[in-house]
Amino acid sequence: MTKPATVAVSPARPLLAKVPQITALFWVVKVLSTGMGETFSDFLVGGSQPEIAVLGAGLLLIVSLIAQFRSPRYVAWIYWFAVVMVSIFGTMVADIVDFVIGIPLAVSTAGFAVVLAGVFALWYRTEGTLSVHSITTRRREAFYWTTVMVTFALGTVAGDLTATTLHLGYLPSILIFAIAIAVPAMAYRWAGLSAIAAFWASYVVTRPLGASATDWLASHRADGLGLGTGWVSLAVTIPMVAGIAVLALRSEKIAA
Repeated sequence: MTKPATVAVSPARPLLAKVPQITALFWVVKVLSTGMGETFSDFLVGGSQPEIAVLGAGLLLIVSLIAQFRSPRYVAWIYWFAVVMVSIFGTMVADIVDFVIGIPLAVSTAGFAVVLAGVFALWYRTEGTLSVHSITTRRREAFYWTTVMVTFALGTVAGDLTATTLHLGYLPSILIFAIAIAVPAMAYRWAGLSAIAAFWASYVVTRPLGASATDWLASHRADGLGLGTGWVSLAVTIPMVAGIAVLALRSEKIAA
């Protein structure tokens, strides 16, 4: 009888689990956080000095990540605060690349995809696994959050690419990314795709899916309904906070 395969353990001091369980509610909150980050970023930049908005979001991102890294275990409110700040700041970075620096969306999408592939390659070469269930050392946690930040930037430009540069509009983009996020799940269930590959493929697509949905509601461009970034951000934040509250209660019961 052969011994079961084991994941290589980093020599660094082990930590308690620092990421949430991957459930259906996790995916719902993740999509809501991406959509909220997209429109709230636009609301902040459009309603104040862009430089101040970017600086403020960057500082809050740093604070949120410090809190996340200092926390001895997964705490829902700390974790999701970091996710939301990554979403807001990641949107700003992607918009700077597009609108300020002037890099075409097709080029920036390809560029962020290459960066993401590089992060995955370095992570796997260093740790021997990309599993989120193995986030038990500081180094793996650093790889995890680096990956999260790159996926948000990639998803932002990818969503804008389909909606504006390719002139598909936001509503067709929603349908495209909804199908795209379902493909890894079906491949995992029926085609033997590994759980790790299915997770990260779906994770990347949550960003353009959520952002396309809220852009469609808020924007006047690309067939949008033009409801306004402030109101849409608020409307998305309410169910997102409710979902995080449920996740927090669940994690507390598990820890008890």
